[in-house]
Amino acid sequence: MSAVAAKNGEAAAPHVELRRVTKRYGPVTAISDLSLTVDKGSFTALLGPSGCGKSTLLRMIAGLEPITAGQCFIDNLDVTDVPPAQRRIAMVFQSYALYPHMTVRQNIAFSLSVAGQPKKVQNERALEVARILQLEPYLDRRPAELSGGQRQRVAIGRALVRKPEVFLFDEPLSNLDAKLRVQMRLELAKLHADLGTTMIYVTHDQTEAMTLADKIVVLDKGVISQVGSPLELYNAPANKFVAAFIGSPSMNFFPVDIAAINGRTASVVLPGGRTVEIGIAAGAGARSAELGVRPEHLTVVDPKDPAAAFAGAVAIIERLGNSTILYIETAVGQLIVEGEGDLDAKSGQTVGLRLNQSHARLFGATGATL
Repeated sequence: MSAVAAKNGEAAAPHVELRRVTKRYGPVTAISDLSLTVDKGSFTALLGPSGCGKSTLLRMIAGLEPITAGQCFIDNLDVTDVPPAQRRIAMVFQSYALYPHMTVRQNIAFSLSVAGQPKKVQNERALEVARILQLEPYLDRRPAELSGGQRQRVAIGRALVRKPEVFLFDEPLSNLDAKLRVQMRLELAKLHADLGTTMIYVTHDQTEAMTLADKIVVLDKGVISQVGSPLELYNAPANKFVAAFIGSPSMNFFPVDIAAINGRTASVVLPGGRTVEIGIAAGAGARSAELGVRPEHLTVVDPKDPAAAFAGAVAIIERLGNSTILYIETAVGQLIVEGEGDLDAKSGQTVGLRLNQSHARLFGATGATL
């Protein structure tokens, strides 16, 4: 549901819809029988590792890549074979691709100029977009005189000036340094809040997806692993792939035995013999699984503490100021622990680890969450 519809208590209308879409490059299948609905006014992120098909999916929505099989709808109209210029979409790429000999004003208004719009309309619309993106002081500058963040805003302005129904972003912040990425994330979030336009955003950076999107589509090898809100994906991953990909530092995994399943809980035997109860949704008949626990759900305790599920030696300490990350060598391999503030730990020290079992997840042989 879009943020606007949710606020008004209305059911969100589908704006972009893919029905059983497949994309092949010769013998290679990049996207396999994929269906997806993007709500009107929503901010949807396509998230996944390199090669998962997210940019290919975006380019098919834009009409830049032909669809091998299936259909693409925008506003309930079948645009599968409609040229990109007639789809009322605008795309912002990783590369700014600005014309170096043109001013900011000319770059923003370029598509209107090509369309033969009167000079007065071009100037008025370019000024309106410049106000939205806070580019008014730079209208008469050329791209070489701008910072990376300002150039990216010009690229967004060039798309915005066309008044598209759908914005498509293909990793637009990848070329910026860390500080500018944070700044541009805030500006994109504000832009979406102000315009309420449907936005589809491709990224491999989970932080961008988690902070910007209403809905995240996690892709793996051309298929959808899970669709949900950022917190749904973080707290209730559908499978091990999503659990591992969402969250930084990544979730810890290690094999366990299931002694018994009692309704919505499983009695799990940890390496070393300790038994804990883990909540499950399904999984009757399973006798072995992997336990996943996020770094913040492991707590450092005295190794002799009876609540300690594991013991191990601190190998590496990363002190980040607001948190401390420990890499601990245990009998089940290296476990990552994240604690608030400055944890009292030394390299080589033996520590115990208490497991917050209410936040742990079990994954079956296929990788699906039990």
